[in-house]
Amino acid sequence: MTQPDWQKLSVRMLAIHPVQEVIKFLPALIGLLFAGGSSGHGPLWSLIGLAVAVGLGMLRWFTTSYRITAEQIQIRRGLLRRRTLSIPLDRVRTVDVTAHAMHRLLHLTRVTVGTGRSDRKKNDGLTLDALHRTEAALLRERLLNRRSDVQKSTVDIAELVRAEPGWIRYGPFTLSGFVTIGAIAAVLSRIFGESQVSPRRFGPFRVVIDAVERMPVPVAVLVIAAALLVLVAITSTAGYVLTFWNFRLTRPADGTLHVTRGLLTSRATTIEERRLRGIELSEPLMLRWVNGARCLAIATGLRVGRGAERGGSVLLPPAPVAEANRVAAQVLGYSDPVTVPLIWHPLRARRRRFSRALGGVLVVVLALGLTSSFAGVPEWLAQASYVLIPVSLWVAADRFASLGHAVVGGYLVGRWGTLVRRRWALSTDGIIGWNIRRSFFQRRASLVTLTATTAAGRQAYRVQDVDLTEALRVAEESVPGLLRPFIEPTEPPAVVVNPARLGQAEAS
Repeated sequence: MTQPDWQKLSVRMLAIHPVQEVIKFLPALIGLLFAGGSSGHGPLWSLIGLAVAVGLGMLRWFTTSYRITAEQIQIRRGLLRRRTLSIPLDRVRTVDVTAHAMHRLLHLTRVTVGTGRSDRKKNDGLTLDALHRTEAALLRERLLNRRSDVQKSTVDIAELVRAEPGWIRYGPFTLSGFVTIGAIAAVLSRIFGESQVSPRRFGPFRVVIDAVERMPVPVAVLVIAAALLVLVAITSTAGYVLTFWNFRLTRPADGTLHVTRGLLTSRATTIEERRLRGIELSEPLMLRWVNGARCLAIATGLRVGRGAERGGSVLLPPAPVAEANRVAAQVLGYSDPVTVPLIWHPLRARRRRFSRALGGVLVVVLALGLTSSFAGVPEWLAQASYVLIPVSLWVAADRFASLGHAVVGGYLVGRWGTLVRRRWALSTDGIIGWNIRRSFFQRRASLVTLTATTAAGRQAYRVQDVDLTEALRVAEESVPGLLRPFIEPTEPPAVVVNPARLGQAEAS
């Protein structure tokens, strides 16, 4: 059988990749400019560095090609070290189509293929950057439908949810601005470090630094904290708009879920429903204060917060909690896993949370008190640490209130967390093993943690601090017979794996 010819990426990418490489090398270019300023050769070295960056960007087009056979998608790249990556089509789990501002200007997109690999290493061999958007759409359907004669999509589409403008009010409470501010601070630190230039040489930085240095230390701490919160709120809101603008979740009749979103960078993610193993409702602490939540997919081929697939599991951005529950129920097909009352955990679990939270805080308070007396630490800092005691008590109470679990309609449901409260519903068909663990302190309290292992999502979903009898009951009700061969009368199993589903069994 004749193999198809190798294809090049769009020639328009020659206008994109050089710019991307220049942005990547920007801190180093600025450093060369300042470092060579004393000798007068700074501009020359910067131009040489710029030429190298542009050359590297153009080289990617000449050395990258791909083709799709009847069984595989193959990507070939490299100049000195030629590499060919072959991926079986039946291993394709998701296809993520992304278009940044420059891509959209040139009608190009970036296609990222999700294969559900279990490793967490960086793997950029699954990305085709850049294809014409029409070609990318046909490629997406071909990879997911396993067909070579795809021309255009004609399936019916049911819209599950579309973002409303009023949801922007949840942006300041996501705290995603911390990441943006941290990235900006890291870039500035690198620029100043490589150029060996003091920030005081620049007017705005000098004014801010001098003003803070003239303040008393407690006042300076409060001012910096307030300014940081304002910046975080502004950047979080801006990030919300840029990321989730025109968010839309649809369910085509071809058995997939399709998510589109983005303002400057548009993104389209397609998830096969046969790869879906459940949902997760995430409620960060500040988002809970305004009755908000977000919905995530538990699916094979999607890694939560990893690499090029970062955010690909989002089924609903921060929105009203009632809307998140509705979307979760529609995705699963019924509402019981979302609305079922959860079984509370023993009071011994509450005692563990109070002892751990209060014990850690008392150590900090005692350490600050001693250092304020003997090591010159400001006394006001030791006094302020007493505020941590009631805060720790509140956190412990909230952590216990968040605990819960249930088994309903073929789903194992669990909830835990304080800073981020998560309620997840995992299909029992997706459970491939159980992990029962008891720490030293859990043994003292006669508690265990039951972990369901799966190939989807976070790969491990825990039911924390329950009685051993209850853990065994939950495991048996979820997947009958899976745990039974490994139960011993005197000692509970540590790790068991379903031989029929995974091909091996482990017990320790």
